[in-house]
Amino acid sequence: MKKLLILGAGTAGTMMANKMRKHLERDEWEITIVDQFKTHYYQPGFLFIPFGIYTKDDVIKPKSDFFPVGVNVIYSKIDKIQPEQNNVLLEDGVVLKYDYLIIATGCKTAPEEVDGLKDKLWYKEIFDFYTVEGASALADHFKTWKGGDLVVNISELPYKCPVAPLEFVFYADAFFTERGMRDKVNITYVTPMPGAFTKPRATKMLGELLEEKNIKLIPDFAIMEVNNDEKKIVDYGGTEVPFDCLVTIPPNMGDELISRSGMGDDMNYVPTDKHTLQSEKYENIFVIGDAANIPTSKAGSVAHFAADILEENLMCSIEGRPYTASFDGHANCYIETGYGKGTLIDFNYDTEPLPGSFPFPGLGPFGLLKVSRMNHYGKVMFRWIYWHILLKGKELPIDSEMQMAGKKL
Repeated sequence: MKKLLILGAGTAGTMMANKMRKHLERDEWEITIVDQFKTHYYQPGFLFIPFGIYTKDDVIKPKSDFFPVGVNVIYSKIDKIQPEQNNVLLEDGVVLKYDYLIIATGCKTAPEEVDGLKDKLWYKEIFDFYTVEGASALADHFKTWKGGDLVVNISELPYKCPVAPLEFVFYADAFFTERGMRDKVNITYVTPMPGAFTKPRATKMLGELLEEKNIKLIPDFAIMEVNNDEKKIVDYGGTEVPFDCLVTIPPNMGDELISRSGMGDDMNYVPTDKHTLQSEKYENIFVIGDAANIPTSKAGSVAHFAADILEENLMCSIEGRPYTASFDGHANCYIETGYGKGTLIDFNYDTEPLPGSFPFPGLGPFGLLKVSRMNHYGKVMFRWIYWHILLKGKELPIDSEMQMAGKKL
């Protein structure tokens, strides 16, 4: 009996378990997925919790709801991978053998990496919304907050869902306007990037939205420390930004087991071929989602598109054929802009977000780099699609490879 082992049962790992179970004969292949947690989080929903749109119950379900029949599930913390021996050691001493390994261990926030961030004001006047605990604590804080300087700071790159901090400030603008206290709230967006985003056209469009909504942008800010006593963040150049409420996007790092296994870079991401999704060092190891060091967004859409590529290339490897699929870094993101509207970007390794229509040329129904109600509805509908289609490895009418049809150069 041959063995396929999947480490991590988040978005990427769950999709791959579903996809590969359909391909591999049960009397020939044993598929096992390992994760230490039993709860699956719909992470895009965390954004909505601080503003009272979602609650914690809206973003969690049991992971067991999404595993296919015929996959072994082990809930355990993973100690380390021994790639030379094709072994994975669990914390309780159990040794799992594999013929092929998929690493889908994701990444997590590491607020302790910034001096003073996780100090005495943590979850009192300093919050994150990239964890359900942080988002819920911020929701409670906003219920009684009287206003002041609201600062949203991106600590460093990369981080999960690059557009989420922008969505947060857009939502905050609408939220406090609707509560009749926008004039009491100064919103500042502080980023290490040279502008609102990483790509020129999207940066221009999103920067104009920030200006239109009276949200101050402070670019090129490399945070050095958070001063809890004086309530300010300080960068290495000496720039200081005072806050009454700080919403942080902490540094993101890969799982510590990658470090323990000696397989990662200095941020615990696994060196991965950006086109084949194969480990750069080990032929029978593939990496998908946030665990990989590929130069694309750490977003659910990337995992979705990459899963189709990995599905094909893994079958090629198993059957001894040359790889026939190549990942182009495809990502797309709905961006909530407040007041029941949103925009949409679609891009890859080589092509920046462009205006146009998506997914059908000329028809849409979604507009690229355009603010519309339809784009907001796309974001809202995605939660149902995520739970019922995406996680279960079902096909969507969207190509894994980014298409230029419908885009305007």
